[in-house]
Amino acid sequence: MPRSARLDTPDLLQHVIVRGVELSDIFRDDNDRSRFVSKLSRLLTQAGTECLAWALMSNHFHLLLRPRGTRLAPLMRRLLTGYAIYFNLRHQRSGHLFQNRYKSIVCEEESYLLELVRYIHLNPLRAGIVSDLAALEHYPWSGHRVIMGNGKMEGQAVDELLLYFGKGKREAREKYRQFVADGMAMGKREELGSGRRMRQYAPDERGEEPYDARILGSGDFILKLQQRRELTDHLPRGVAIGAIVARVCDHFGIEPGMLRLNSRAAAIAAARSVVCYLAVRRAGRSGAEVGRHINLRRAGVSVAAGRGEKLVLNNPALQELLDR
Repeated sequence: MPRSARLDTPDLLQHVIVRGVELSDIFRDDNDRSRFVSKLSRLLTQAGTECLAWALMSNHFHLLLRPRGTRLAPLMRRLLTGYAIYFNLRHQRSGHLFQNRYKSIVCEEESYLLELVRYIHLNPLRAGIVSDLAALEHYPWSGHRVIMGNGKMEGQAVDELLLYFGKGKREAREKYRQFVADGMAMGKREELGSGRRMRQYAPDERGEEPYDARILGSGDFILKLQQRRELTDHLPRGVAIGAIVARVCDHFGIEPGMLRLNSRAAAIAAARSVVCYLAVRRAGRSGAEVGRHINLRRAGVSVAAGRGEKLVLNNPALQELLDR
C-alpha cells in the first residue's frame, strides 16, 4: 500500500518522531548525543527552523519543530543522513540506522503546542532515565533543561515558550515547572503521538468530523488545511508519469521529449520542475522513477520539485492545470 504523502508546509508546527531500526539504540553514549544535538542546533539555525521541544531517548527521539519559510524535509534529511554516517563509522557498523522514514505529525498550535512540549519533555522521566522532576531539570539531553535555564541550545525557542507562562522569566519558569509537574498525573498521553485520519467531507448531522493520521487537531483545523492547496491530494496515486509529462508539456507548449534535453531554456526548466512536483509530491512517485522520464538524477528531481511547488502555488493557471 503506498505511503501517505507527508504534509510538509512552512509555518506549520510538526511533532517529529524518529526510531532506530528494529528498535535498536541510536545513541550509545553521551558522545553520540552531543554530536547529534550539535548538528541539530546548527541545522536549525541555518534553516531558520524553530524548535519548541526535544528529547533524546536511547532508541528514539522527539522534536517539536516549526519551519519558517521553508520545508522540514531538507533539514531532516541532512540531520539523519549526517548522523547515520557518523554513527556507523564510529561504531564500525553498516546498514540503515533509522526505522523507515521519520514520522511527522502536523499539529494545531492553539490546542496542542503546550501539551506537546510537556509530553515530549516528560519522556525521560516516564521512561525511568531520570528519577524525578528535579533530576529532569538537569537532564542534558532534552529541551526541558534549557527552558529551566540550566543549559543552552541555539535554535530552541525558549523565550517564545516562556511568554505563555508570564512576562518575567523567573515567574514564567515557576509556572512552566508546575505545568510540567501537573502532567505526571495524566499518564502517557499516547494520543499526542498520533494524528486523526482524514475523511473527504465536512462534519455531518451526527457531528462526525474529518480526521487524518497526519494531523493532530480539531475537525475545523483539518478542514482549514484541506483548503490550502498544498495539503490536498489532487492527483490519484496511480497516475502515470507519462500522463503528467504530456499534460504539463502541453501547458508549456513544448514536446515531451524536450524534457530529456540538457537545456536551460526557461520553458523546459519550468515544465521539468512542475512535472517533478506533481509526480513526486502529489502523485507519490519515486524520485528515481521520475528522473528516468526527464533525464535527472534523484537528487536533481528533489530540487526541481521544490522549484515546481513554488511555481504551482504562485501561478493560478498552473493551479487550474492541477485541478484538471
